[in-house]
Amino acid sequence: MQYARPLQRLITALERLPGIGPKSAQRLAFHLLRGEEHEARDLAEALLAVKEQVRPCATCYNYSDGPECPVCSDPTRERGVICVVEQPSDVMALERSGEYRGLYHVLQGRLSPMSGVGYGELRFAELLGRVAETVPREVILATSPTVEGDATAIELRRAIAEQAQDAGREPPRLTRIALGLPVGGDLDFTDGVTIARALRGRTVLTEGSL
Repeated sequence: MQYARPLQRLITALERLPGIGPKSAQRLAFHLLRGEEHEARDLAEALLAVKEQVRPCATCYNYSDGPECPVCSDPTRERGVICVVEQPSDVMALERSGEYRGLYHVLQGRLSPMSGVGYGELRFAELLGRVAETVPREVILATSPTVEGDATAIELRRAIAEQAQDAGREPPRLTRIALGLPVGGDLDFTDGVTIARALRGRTVLTEGSL
């Protein structure tokens, strides 16, 4: 069965969204069709605004609608601690815990040689430059507890330690978020209480440990 062309176009567009199959796309399309015109217009304007106005924060690469994100521009945040995460959604997960009051650095992914994701595709260099400039007392490596997330944390620990050694200074305290997070799980799908426990139970990283 073929739907009217505009309706079919909407269904096809919705199917491209992650987690949306053909049936879900049809239900969403029919819901929008039955709704008020202003609801569809609000949705369309919100989608355009996101694409036009949201950009990476100039400091941490979290999503922002200005030069800096709300966290980086907040004078009450602890400037001596940087929490390194994979994606902007991980920032929101950590903020929901209510446990963390430092700054963030978003890598925009994790090392994955099989998928062609190396240092150049991530914000590794920007993190090293930031650490060298601000000299934080602690860097929390909050990559997801997966094989690729662990490998990313190991490489970050090595790079930050080597950079400090080359500069003739002590490296920042390097900790790894761990306690309470299931192995193989994603940070974005973890509840706030579990994340809070993981932050409180973070451990210091040493050579050969993770």
